[in-house]
Amino acid sequence: MPPGALSHYPDGHVLYRRLAKSFPKIVRGEGCWLYDDTGKRYLDASSGALVSNLGHGNAGLAKAIGEQAARVGYVSGVAFTNDAVEELAAEFSTLTADGLDKTLFCCNGGDAVEAALKVARQFWAESGRPEKRKVLSLFPSYHGNTLLALSVSGRPAYRKQFRDWLIPVCNVPAPYAYRCACRGEAEDCPACSGSALEDVLLQEGPETVAAFIAEPVGGSSTGASVPRDGYWQKIREICDRHEVLFIADEVMVGAGRTGTWSALEPYAVAPDFQIFGKGISGGYAPLSAMVTSRRILDVLAKGSGAPSHNQTFSQFPISCAAGLEAIRQLKAQGLIERCAQMGEILQRRLAELLDHPHVGDVRGRGLFAGVEFVADKASREPFEPRLRFADSFTQAAQAAGLAVWPNSGYTERENGDLVLIGPPFIVTESEISELVERFRSALDTAIAKIR
Repeated sequence: MPPGALSHYPDGHVLYRRLAKSFPKIVRGEGCWLYDDTGKRYLDASSGALVSNLGHGNAGLAKAIGEQAARVGYVSGVAFTNDAVEELAAEFSTLTADGLDKTLFCCNGGDAVEAALKVARQFWAESGRPEKRKVLSLFPSYHGNTLLALSVSGRPAYRKQFRDWLIPVCNVPAPYAYRCACRGEAEDCPACSGSALEDVLLQEGPETVAAFIAEPVGGSSTGASVPRDGYWQKIREICDRHEVLFIADEVMVGAGRTGTWSALEPYAVAPDFQIFGKGISGGYAPLSAMVTSRRILDVLAKGSGAPSHNQTFSQFPISCAAGLEAIRQLKAQGLIERCAQMGEILQRRLAELLDHPHVGDVRGRGLFAGVEFVADKASREPFEPRLRFADSFTQAAQAAGLAVWPNSGYTERENGDLVLIGPPFIVTESEISELVERFRSALDTAIAKIR
């Protein structure tokens, strides 16, 4: 294929992630930039899919992966352990909350979500309380594409084709201030305060509920919406009082992305399960993690003797070697602290976009931000779904040399358009300025096309 030729379905043999889209071919990456086969460069404003936290072309990560592959590439986690997984688990234990020091390493976020949900169910069944089987989750929300993870995701547009295959899950209104009826202003708002969880628990019967799963900072479905102070303390108190396990899905928002290793840290709240993914290997190998405690696992150890979630590539040495090197770089280079510092600059500069008539809200924490688009700023009315505005904007941004992460159709009406911004932790202030300039230019282009 000659340089500059775009790849698309049905040409070639790849089943592309989008069948109506054409794809430039990326041939290398360096820092916060990606280069295609014509030499055009793209500022990676979303770290791919919020994955490439350490940037592209990281020689230390490439070396760690190569050295591990030369020693041993694969061993079965059912039969053996290995140095990489042992050392990575030890590193994790220095970063997570007290007591959360037992880690299962998986391949992707949905895999780790499934693991946590299954172990939560096992815990209650093997504790002699099999009636505790229900799971509660927020609406809107997203936790993965596998069927159990999709079941607990509050995304109607994703779920409707598979409704008959999904387990029933009760939803709790998310703390999504921009789209809340109270607009985040009412102190006693059930959704914004967290009391809605108790309302739903009492309706369902706490004796039947095994777990509540949520992202500490909103991910793709609420676009980096940050709950008000006191929200997570309220959630933890409700879960404790009603004996419900709290699963914190930090696949997108954890591992330093919001300026602390865990997005829950600022609230001094520890969950029963913590799930990490995406950026924990810097994007150099597939890796996710489910972290829990002896309090949970001792019940399994005395009962069935094993968690009921095993995959061929769980505890994969090469992925764990990438994760170990990534965490060591985060620590040695102070990149989580840097994420918090550069995050203040990113949030301030992105807020300048609020002067645009079709930017409804800009929000987030650290190097994680959401920009929500609206047709009408005063009413907060979204664009019509047929316009697929987030996708149109993303195409305009890519043409302008800017890569962002779009999301559409996350509301009850299956409308709504936003993009997530999350550059690598090594982003510079000048690159943030360039990001905002390219964003504004792409937005003007996308708006002009629908007028």
